[in-house]
Amino acid sequence: MIVIDPARDPQPYYDFAILHEADIVGVIETHPHADFVSSHLEIHQTTGAVIYASKLTGAEYPHESFDDGDVIELNDIKLKAINTPGHSPDSICILAVDENGYEKAIFTGDTLFVGDVGRPDLRENAGNITAKKEELAAQMYHSTREKLMTLPHNITVYPAHGPGSLCGKNMSPDLQTTIGRELRENYALQLMDELTFVKMLTEDQPFIPKYFERDVALNKKGASVFSDSISHILRLKGGVMIEKDALVVDTRPNAEFMKGHEKGAINLQNGGKFETWLGSIVGPDERFYLVADDEEELEKVLAKAAKIGYEKNITAGISAPEYSLLPERNFNLPRFTTNPEKYTVVDVRNEIEAEDGLIFENALIIPLPELRERVNEIPEDKPIVVHCAAGYRSAAAASIVAAKISAVPVLDLSEAVVEIGREKIKH
Repeated sequence: MIVIDPARDPQPYYDFAILHEADIVGVIETHPHADFVSSHLEIHQTTGAVIYASKLTGAEYPHESFDDGDVIELNDIKLKAINTPGHSPDSICILAVDENGYEKAIFTGDTLFVGDVGRPDLRENAGNITAKKEELAAQMYHSTREKLMTLPHNITVYPAHGPGSLCGKNMSPDLQTTIGRELRENYALQLMDELTFVKMLTEDQPFIPKYFERDVALNKKGASVFSDSISHILRLKGGVMIEKDALVVDTRPNAEFMKGHEKGAINLQNGGKFETWLGSIVGPDERFYLVADDEEELEKVLAKAAKIGYEKNITAGISAPEYSLLPERNFNLPRFTTNPEKYTVVDVRNEIEAEDGLIFENALIIPLPELRERVNEIPEDKPIVVHCAAGYRSAAAASIVAAKISAVPVLDLSEAVVEIGREKIKH
């Protein structure tokens, strides 16, 4: 079997191979990924599998080039390389052809998603080949029109990502699709000229996390062995004295965090997008402590940090922490809803979300990924109320603001919303 765009932990692929009595003979990288660390080098070192990548990648690991016209014979199927620049200058797609010559499936990496195409603005300063987003958007126009949209409509499409990835802006929750469905439903594949496409694709893209550029470089080189990297992290338990002013990322639920926490800690709760937010708030060169409720939860968040290559940034992991109880915070919701002008409201949603309409008039808009660098923009003459869309980001943001501002109360609106219901608070 051949693995395409493997995640950081290769064990699931080894388990799958054993289950099906298969040998892993190859790994294909569609491009140097920005949003996760790939295990292609580790799989090669463990199994001897050949790594295939475009010659444009400038890969620093042992590999064979895989570009237009190249074919891999895998038992009774053939895998054909198609160069599809757009998301990155070195992107490829892989077309699977059966023993009868029928084109059955295509693995599109970050070029074509369900309902979207890959964003073109991640390689302006990263990778072997850099390019302006307008250039890559123009290349995406030709890659989709001349190479993908001409394929048979019944071909199954397997992208590298589903919803939640920041490599696109409009991904469907579905994990696979067909060329025909995308021709009908994908906004980026509709009839339009190149200039219109470039303008549309370069507008309203989500923010770029701090770690993306480093992960491109790391994937170009090849990452260290996953299990070794995880095992070398220092684990501590209970009451731990840490150095003054150390950065602490506390992954416990907000209710537990509010009872007591390390001074200045960031409450980044463990959840579905934990690693993305970690790499958006904490820089790739910053060291930090990682706190979790218990040993099992700590192992989970350590593995998630390793997905983006942050395991080497962790000074230590701390489980079952012991903190002094903090005074219970009182959010006077009726006073806030009646007199919001007596508070400084900080909206930490993304700018694109805020453009659709402010929830509170005169709110100060500082997206969460920028908050640590811009917290000095928040005035300290009135109590501060922080909000987002659903509560996860506001918990992190409130902890960031409270760590820097102590002259006035810092309140998380999501706590009040839970009490009264979101529809009421909006009205």
